[in-house]
Formats: sequence, structure tokens, C-alpha cells
Amino acid sequence: MSSTTLELESVSHSYGNRVALDNVSIKLRPGQFNALLGPNGAGKSTLFALLTRLYRLQQGEILFDGASINRQPRQFLSRMGVVFQQSTLDLDLTVLQNLEYHGALHGLSGRAIRARAAQELEWLGLADRLGDKVRSLNGGHRRRVEIARALLHQPSILLLDEASAGLDVASRQAINRAVRDLCRQRGLTVLWATHLLEEVKPEDPVIILHKGRVLADGQGQALCTDTGDTSLGDLFERLTENGVPAV
Repeated sequence: MSSTTLELESVSHSYGNRVALDNVSIKLRPGQFNALLGPNGAGKSTLFALLTRLYRLQQGEILFDGASINRQPRQFLSRMGVVFQQSTLDLDLTVLQNLEYHGALHGLSGRAIRARAAQELEWLGLADRLGDKVRSLNGGHRRRVEIARALLHQPSILLLDEASAGLDVASRQAINRAVRDLCRQRGLTVLWATHLLEEVKPEDPVIILHKGRVLADGQGQALCTDTGDTSLGDLFERLTENGVPAV
């Protein structure tokens, strides 16, 4: 899979008088695990809603491989996989039925859906749960099903909005590792939104978002070196406390 670029240029979004995003410009590193780090209320979910076209773009531009998403929105969305913070699985359907419904929306045949479902669930450790109702799965396994569903149509970009929210530590770590494996093995471009520092590694490309503004954007360790902070945690705490961009 070829690496895909996704870029925001001067994107702003408001809810009435409240500014949710303020002149946000970022470019994801293709084929890498890009961490969008910010406390609750930073604007992460608003950014995801704009990327997935749930919200209309008010100001700025979103570019997919250099082209505006407004020109070919269907093509853009067909190459994107999304895992939202709130689960959207049907609890009373089986795992396979959930995946079949999603695959049908993308125009996949029944045979292709079943083959891809088995493939994705195999590496996620759920190959034996295809016939189980989602209601019977624990939180971590439901998240894995959502990741498998997001990958079913073979996207080139994967967006995960607080994908580990509400999970225990072991489940969070397992899902984080699995998504990183996707980047290494498939060249998938990932945007992982989180407020948890332990989910971000020093070698990751990191975007720190706070109160709708980008305060830092770069490789985690390099940002710390440039600013004189001893760790990403120290950098994050200082920036979100002061609200002053690192660069």
C-alpha cells in the first residue's frame, strides 16, 4: 500500500461564539503513527468530524494527496477508515453481520467481505468470534472489531478518535501495538487522537492541540530537544498550562 498524505491548511471551526479550532495547519507523516495529543476539550473530536465530513468545513482547506477533499469527497471517504470515540457497533448483530453491513455500504461482495473479515480478525485475535453477538464481547474486543470494520475496505488512512477510551490498561496497550503494526506492515497513515501520554512514544510524530490551537508539531523527542524539556510529558504539561506554542 502506498503512503497517503493528509493535510489541513488554516482550518478554523466555531460553534456560535465558541471557537473549537483556531487556524489549524498540520500535515500527517505518511505511513506513520501520528499522535494527536490534547486534553479533553482540545478540539480533537471537532477535527475528526471535519475530516470525516460530519461537519461542513467553515474555513481553511483539507487536502488528500494534495487535492482538496471538496473536489472528490466520495473518493476521499472511500480511502479512509474511522474508529470513533463512541462505539457504533450494533450489539444485537454478530461480529460478521456488523462487518457485512459496513462492507455492503462500500460496495463489497459477500465473498470479499467474508474473506477480508476473516483476515482482519485473524491478526486481531478474534477469528473465532465471527458468529458471536457483539453484546457478548468485552470492551477491548469490541474495539478490535471496530478496527477490523474500519480496515475492511482497505483504506490508506486510518483515523482513531480516543480509540482506547474506557478500556483497561492491557487492552489499551494491545490495541496501540496493533495499530502501530499496521503502519509498519502496510504503510498505513494513522492519526491516533488521545489525551493519554502513555500512548505516545518519543519517536512518534506528535501534534499537541490545546483549546483549538496547535501548540507543537514534530517528532516527539526532537520537540523536547528543541524546547529543552526533559520529556514529552513535561513539554505537554508546560504547553497546555501556558497555552503558548512551542515554535
